[in-house]
Amino acid sequence: MRKLLPAALLLASCGGGNGDPKQPTPLIPDATPVGGPIDELPEEPPVVEDPYLWLEDVTGDKALAWATAQNEISGALLSAQPGFTEGQDRIRAIMDSKDKIPYVTKRGKYFYNLWKDADQPRGLYRRTTLKEYRKAQPKWETVLDLDALGKAEGESWVFAGLDCLYPKYERCLVSLSRGGADADVVREFDMVKKEFVADGFTVPEAKTSIGWKDLDTLYLGTDFGAGSMSSAGYPLIGKEWKRGTPIADAKTVFTGEASDIGAGVYRQWDHGQIRDFAYRSPTTFTTAYFLRVGDAYQRLEIPDDADIGFWDDQVMITLRTDWEAGGKTWPGGSTLIGSAKDFLAGERDFQALFTPTANSSLAGVTTLETMILTNELVDVHNTLYAWKRSKKGWTRTLVKTPALASFDAWAVEEDEGDDYWFATSDFLTPATLELQLAGKKQREVIKTSPAFFDAKGLEIQQHFVTSLDGTKVPYFQIGAKDVPLDGSTPTLIEGYGGFENSMTPFYSGGVGSQWLEKGGVYVVPNLRGGGEYGPQWHLQAIGHNRQRVYEDFAAISEDLIARKVTSPAKLGIRGGSNGGLLTGVMMLQRPELFGAVVSQQPLLDMKRYHLLLAGSSWMEEYGNPDVPADWEALGKYSPYQNVKPGMKLPPVLFTTSTRDDRVHPGHARKMAARMLEQGHQVLFYENIEGGHAGAADSAQAAYFSMLTYAFLAKELGLK
Repeated sequence: MRKLLPAALLLASCGGGNGDPKQPTPLIPDATPVGGPIDELPEEPPVVEDPYLWLEDVTGDKALAWATAQNEISGALLSAQPGFTEGQDRIRAIMDSKDKIPYVTKRGKYFYNLWKDADQPRGLYRRTTLKEYRKAQPKWETVLDLDALGKAEGESWVFAGLDCLYPKYERCLVSLSRGGADADVVREFDMVKKEFVADGFTVPEAKTSIGWKDLDTLYLGTDFGAGSMSSAGYPLIGKEWKRGTPIADAKTVFTGEASDIGAGVYRQWDHGQIRDFAYRSPTTFTTAYFLRVGDAYQRLEIPDDADIGFWDDQVMITLRTDWEAGGKTWPGGSTLIGSAKDFLAGERDFQALFTPTANSSLAGVTTLETMILTNELVDVHNTLYAWKRSKKGWTRTLVKTPALASFDAWAVEEDEGDDYWFATSDFLTPATLELQLAGKKQREVIKTSPAFFDAKGLEIQQHFVTSLDGTKVPYFQIGAKDVPLDGSTPTLIEGYGGFENSMTPFYSGGVGSQWLEKGGVYVVPNLRGGGEYGPQWHLQAIGHNRQRVYEDFAAISEDLIARKVTSPAKLGIRGGSNGGLLTGVMMLQRPELFGAVVSQQPLLDMKRYHLLLAGSSWMEEYGNPDVPADWEALGKYSPYQNVKPGMKLPPVLFTTSTRDDRVHPGHARKMAARMLEQGHQVLFYENIEGGHAGAADSAQAAYFSMLTYAFLAKELGLK
């Protein structure tokens, strides 16, 4: 499937979700929860006036002056900590290492890569051949120099992706972001001449959805003026734009509803077929899909919260909730496959490529020319299967993979052969990239990443803890094999718990060099709200049941303390975006458990989050503050409304970015200002560039990252 149908608008971010207000049965019940209940929540949401609305003025002089003043305080204090400069240099050296794996994308005969290092902080878009790529030091041909482009144009360009016209890939649409924001500028690029096309397609800065219909026609959704963008800032109108005509003359072919998160149109090339689609997403995890038949779009009849894709003559449907079809009830989390022709004729005869169990979920699907790969999680450990079809239907074969490793598989070139890439790593093992060629029994090792920290004497453990409602929740613990069980070890929990995002094992040179090497323990929890056990794991902890995420996190924290891995004075927590909300909530609900808190690019004002930037697209996850019943739930944990003078709270560091046009920087600004006014221990740092990622290049990222490690080391006593 060259163009997959959008998984609802997966707004990349804070993610998305689908709500079910009912109380689901715990997936893995157990008898006795760990520890006591979370401190009693307020019976009624507090009413708090907001004297800091002026900090929502993103680029206002007064707001930026406040942020700059806080940056000077935090930057001076943390950069003076022992080892700051050395740590910053090491993190940047890891990011800029010339030995890291240059992952590639095949387009035609070339393999393309975006390369960043100390000499090219914004990146070189370059290409090579497979023969060269197999070499230790391939020869690369530069296609686009992002640093030179930015310098020539006086812009802080960040590469935001490109879409190339199938099958020749000679023309591409290059997206460029100013400072790393989600909004970008789109320009047409000639891959043969390696230059932008004079008088080619150009789209002004906006949160744009764009793709090719043919060489002279684009499918386009962007800011066309009043009514063309949703309240979350995403396109609502899909148009056909002909070459050589003004963008204002583009023809409208599909329009979403004003209340939608977004809507659009696009084309799919697959197995010699061309299909045109439209979609409208009322919420982040609900989408209505349409197939173009003649001049009209035909609604594809599937559940609103299901995803659909076409492959060859087959249709694939992935469910989030149960679906009765074809005389069967298919459980949520299943992936179904069947005849596309029969499906469009109204039949519902499917075979399941994946059916969830109590401890398994689908991590991903990869389509090849004649095969389909399913990547499955069993208790957060990956398993890979290859599916082939015959006249009798689909059969699967277990693919040999490393035990207990985290891995991913993806097509070398979708639907053009059965070759695929296979990449594996874990918390202590750097990545290895292998190539599985069709017909070969063994994968070929193509690239290996060097070790960026000393993992000698370290081990990975997986533990399960019982949350307050009896649900078993897993977490990974990484640290010394002989970690003293006396509560003395500085320990960092990095959590997320939302939008069905799974926290699987990953290799981080920053965590390894700045935490594990220095004797710290690192913990990654698999909280409800995530996707580690499929859609139901997520659905258990959204909306009015959000408190379960915080109960899970508290249970893991208490377990680490009870096992004497660490103690409250030595336990720090860190999270970004939705994870920043998580750490902000935990700081207020269970302050006695933690010695330091880091909240990065966070949501914190849940009374106004839906009014700020992309916030309205996340109401399915959290609820609508304007609905009294929803605010009753939201108001009980919203950090900005619940922090009070006199609370005994651990020290906290808030970070954000002025250019974050997804989660508004006002969340972190206002929370820091309120807590400073109340006399709490607060540091705040705002990077001017970086978008939702927080940094636009390795220099910014290394500094930004080292601020958090210096803060945590200072507060938790890590040497």
